[in-house]
Amino acid sequence: MVRQDLNAVAFPTLDATQLGYLGGCSRTRLVRHADGDRLVEAGDVDFKFYVVKLGRVDAVDDTGDERTTLAVHGPGQFTGEVTMMTGGPSLVSLMVRGETEVYEVTTEVLREIVNRYPELGDEILQAFLARRQMLTESEDFTGARVIGSQYSPDTSRVRDFLFRVRMPFRWLDIESDPKVRKLLELFGAREEDTPVVAWGQKILLKNPTNEQLATALGIHRPLKQKVYDLVVVGAGPAGLGAAVYAASEGLSTVVLDSIGPGGQAGRSMRIENYLGFPTGITGAELTERALLQAGKFGANVSAPATVTRMTFENGYPLLQLDDGETLAPKCVLIATGAEYRRLAAEGCEQFEGRGVYYAATMNEVSMCRGSEVIVVGGGNSAGQAAVFLSEHASKVHLIVRASDLYKDMSTYLARRIENTPSIEILLDTRVKRITGSSHVGSVAVENVRTGEVWDLKTPVLFSFIGAIPRTNWLPAEVERDEKDFVRTGPQIGQSPHWKPKRPPLMLETSHAGVFAAGDVRSGSVKRVASAVGEGAMAVTFVHEYMASSR
Repeated sequence: MVRQDLNAVAFPTLDATQLGYLGGCSRTRLVRHADGDRLVEAGDVDFKFYVVKLGRVDAVDDTGDERTTLAVHGPGQFTGEVTMMTGGPSLVSLMVRGETEVYEVTTEVLREIVNRYPELGDEILQAFLARRQMLTESEDFTGARVIGSQYSPDTSRVRDFLFRVRMPFRWLDIESDPKVRKLLELFGAREEDTPVVAWGQKILLKNPTNEQLATALGIHRPLKQKVYDLVVVGAGPAGLGAAVYAASEGLSTVVLDSIGPGGQAGRSMRIENYLGFPTGITGAELTERALLQAGKFGANVSAPATVTRMTFENGYPLLQLDDGETLAPKCVLIATGAEYRRLAAEGCEQFEGRGVYYAATMNEVSMCRGSEVIVVGGGNSAGQAAVFLSEHASKVHLIVRASDLYKDMSTYLARRIENTPSIEILLDTRVKRITGSSHVGSVAVENVRTGEVWDLKTPVLFSFIGAIPRTNWLPAEVERDEKDFVRTGPQIGQSPHWKPKRPPLMLETSHAGVFAAGDVRSGSVKRVASAVGEGAMAVTFVHEYMASSR
């Protein structure tokens, strides 16, 4: 979308009929403000949605060294962006300029208006998405600042976390940015304190945990209730698919994720075989849209929120969270997905976060420019990463253990790789050893057929091999297969853990009312579309279970 069109979508002017919908709502307040009033402070949570009737409201960035006006809202225009629906902090401050009258709307009322008046709702949601895109791409918006070394595992962790929770940020590399040391002095921090995270002049955190960072930035908020119709554990494609369908059908729904929404797919830089997106879509954009859609219907997505244990009381599940909270849902959907297996190569563990990575996003691009890089794996994730990195690296070595690139990779992707001159395909090959000093310097690879070993000089290796299901928090009552994937459906009807007299529902586990969908499920197809489909389908079985329980 060209900038002019994006601007028009981001800042529409509502017509008289649309303003009438807002003015006619009994829970909408018309409020008068004086020049200089501050309606929202950057970092506020549970902030209001404003529609300007008379006057002007400026969207201001307070997160940088100097205050910057990002947008001006005149009569008929409205404030807000994606976090209005998804929860989380306001990324901008709102300042009144001159005598101004605004319609003041809570998030709850806004959600009601969006669903009651579809055309108005579409215009508002499209504007929110466009504004988030503009903020993310803007040179004028600062957001959070992360100061740290590209060779620091903690810096890598913080950057990856902010990317996963959709928090715009700028990274300042100690190794290459000459302004960093002066900025550290300004903040009263030392190099050994890094990574340092700053939000304007108000928040300064030194090497925070993900939980500390989420709390300080207003990303993580306490859950408002303890009992839900459905708790979804995992916010990848399956979990978000379930959230959209469950909430839209009136089920009180919360989604919990230990890091941030999107799962493995959320870090893909190009998904081309997902229905409805012929030119492809990034995992981040797909996740953003899914979160907005779930928020539109009232689903609550909480991250980071780690479920440490599931127990049962009188047949019903209890979920214990790492912060001490306990949830008592009527049904649970296990959608925790799987993570890439650690590369079994000498030296791998010591270089994780210092040249060895398990995702290839814009976060890692700066380390690849002009260098040769290695991608390990023969599936679609590895293929997508190789194609993406080939646009930035001088050469990509794709290491595949199998003898055939087409064995586990979609045909369209394998052909594209074969036709990309800067990608070298090394079949029948494995990584033997990783060496370096403070970061990766060289990788020894071996041809598994001939035994030939040779070194590839590279600062970065990306690994996308195998899948380990995230099921270590599950009790024995939820049966798993020999690889720890959750068993579901008719196959577990004979399990000693299955108590009801009826046969299990299709995605039901060995405990009634507990379902599984997506990559974590035994026998699932490891594709984004199938995960979303399973998440949606699980909601049908949740309804069926709840009806039979009544």
